Order: sequence, then structure tokens, then C-alpha cells
Amino acid sequence: MSGQEYDIDMVNRDPNNLNDHVRVLFEEVLGEPDGAHSINCVWNCAYKCFNGCKGCCYKLMTTICGIPLAVCWGCEFAYITFLHVWYITPCMRAYMINCGCMQKFYGTCLQCFCQPLFEAFGYCFSNIRVTNYSG
Repeated sequence: MSGQEYDIDMVNRDPNNLNDHVRVLFEEVLGEPDGAHSINCVWNCAYKCFNGCKGCCYKLMTTICGIPLAVCWGCEFAYITFLHVWYITPCMRAYMINCGCMQKFYGTCLQCFCQPLFEAFGYCFSNIRVTNYSG
């Protein structure tokens, strides 16, 4: 840790809109089309039951599983960071160094072997003349 404390926004808990796709409001989940309406007291009771159960179940699941899952995800991202810092980035750097060396090697091979060959072909084919006769 850098020793710098960060204040958590307790109102807007998704400032980067990571879960913008999660639509869980009653109006976004349930809807009755025109011509097929239930009794008003049923719709009102369904609204209260939906929101009450959703709130209670979510709070219960986060209370039981939230902290252990946060620990697991913290470990996962620590592992990913460790892997990148100590393995993937050095491997990529070694690969880039070797690719630079191989690029020079293949460039030299092409200049030494292919260039004289193609120059010889060029001299051989340079004396060919093509003429069209329309007879």
C-alpha cells in the first residue's frame, strides 16, 4: 500500500458505471401491457414484496458472502498484478529483445543471400524484350 488513504463514496458506489447493465428496479423487471392489468392492490403488493425481498436477500447475501468474496477477488487481482510484474512483463521484454536480435539476423541473411540472387535474376531478365505484333 502507498500509505495514502482513500475516502469511499458511500452514496455513489459505482462511479465508473461498472454495473450499468444490471437493471433490477421493479419497473425494469416487471411490466403489464395495456389491456392486461392486475388489480391495483395486487400490483402494489407485488411492488412492495419485490423490493422488500430484493433488499433483504441482497443484504443477507452481501453480509454472508461479501467480505469473503472481496478477499478472494483481492487475492485474484494481487495474483494478476504479481504475475504481470514478475513474469509476463519480463517475458515480453526478453521476447522483444530476442525479436530485435532475430530481425537483425534475418535482415543480414536476406541481404547476403537473397539480394545477390535477385540482382542476378534482374540482370538475366533485363535483356528480354517484349514486342507486340498485330498481324
